[in-house]
Amino acid sequence: MRARASEAVAAVCLAAISTHSVAQQANPVVTTLSVFAGAAGGLWQSKDWGGSWLLVKLGSGESLQGLGSVTCILPQGPRVYAGGEGGVVLSEDFGAVWRRVAIEGPIQILLASRYPAADPTVLAGGSRGLSISRDHGSTFKEVSLLGTAVLRLEWPGPDLVLGTSQGVLVSSDGGRSFRGPGAGLPEGSVMALALSSFYGNDPVLFAGVGQTGVYRSSDGARTWVPSGLQGRAVNDLAWIGPLLYAATDRGLFRSEDAGKVWAPLGKELAERQLTRLLFPLMPASGAEIFVGTDEGIYRSSDGGLNWLRTSFPKERVLALATFPAPASAVKSKRAP
Repeated sequence: MRARASEAVAAVCLAAISTHSVAQQANPVVTTLSVFAGAAGGLWQSKDWGGSWLLVKLGSGESLQGLGSVTCILPQGPRVYAGGEGGVVLSEDFGAVWRRVAIEGPIQILLASRYPAADPTVLAGGSRGLSISRDHGSTFKEVSLLGTAVLRLEWPGPDLVLGTSQGVLVSSDGGRSFRGPGAGLPEGSVMALALSSFYGNDPVLFAGVGQTGVYRSSDGARTWVPSGLQGRAVNDLAWIGPLLYAATDRGLFRSEDAGKVWAPLGKELAERQLTRLLFPLMPASGAEIFVGTDEGIYRSSDGGLNWLRTSFPKERVLALATFPAPASAVKSKRAP
């Protein structure tokens, strides 16, 4: 299984390079070269695939200092959202000019509809609960879970899956009511979620809970079983093809058998506190990876085997994001 996984990673490296070059030529904005990062110092953007970084300012030149720590970023075509302690800012021109949005912070997570061209819904989670926008994020209304911190959001449809301070909660009615957290899930804040691409038919998901490692549910979060990395804080999860990645407080780990066995990945990241994972060409390719740490951002171009530190400042990274991969890069699906 390990040999097959290594061959798969090598194969997608070529696909990633090809897709990256085509997108560069076809899109004058070069969104496939843009990476955003959030930190205590604000919102940062790289326009050269992590080679250099600039601190983002409002269109008037005013800094985004009032936003405080930036904890989530959501690029959606020309619209880019960033959330933090001071609420949300929005750009409608790929990140060139920004304006503030009327919503109170702190905001921990933002998520748009899977079909933003037809559905203007944007969800925001924070310490005040779940808020919803029906106008592409121009205005928000608090809808549910008041007093429960919402830390992660996934919306495979029709279910809405939340990682919260009360465990994993699931809504089948657009956030009006929730069930959960489900039997077997320990108490603690859910800092990471990863769902099967075929969740509607095979509702498998993984969650990172507090300092208790990874848990797996095969029935849509109704019941849970331990799935490795016990005793570690899992801050982010990514599921691509047969591979499951976990960013922990003590390095990066990968499982080739859906969470049964985990192995450390990347000697450069050993024992380092990892905060965020970004696969910019996911789900089509797992070759390119960015990882946020307690001291900046690292990048791998070979599926995580080797890593180089980028020029990002040596500070704790709270969010990583890029624009959706080109259509040509998303034809394949993750295996459940």
